[in-house]
Amino acid sequence: MEVSNIGDRLRRIACAARQILYGMTTYEWAQSAKRERAEVESLFVLISFGDLVGLPILPPYYTLRLLPFVVPMINRWKRSLLRERDWSDLTELIEGVD
Repeated sequence: MEVSNIGDRLRRIACAARQILYGMTTYEWAQSAKRERAEVESLFVLISFGDLVGLPILPPYYTLRLLPFVVPMINRWKRSLLRERDWSDLTELIEGVD
């Protein structure tokens, strides 16, 4: 019984060490990559389905071919597009501002 208890503690310590190492090294990079992907995804949906909000860019034929791939994200996209933003949200986009 004591051997499994020690093994369990070692596994928890190893897991905590991995999480700490991840947080110290790549967490910020991973969050930045997720944020960048969301921005690119939002821009793609805006270009292809901007006519839903009154900004037609692509002809409807091409958007209809893309519709099955974009349907799952349309509600989230419209909500994020119409979300009220603060000026402090844009400071990360300005070069040299920390």
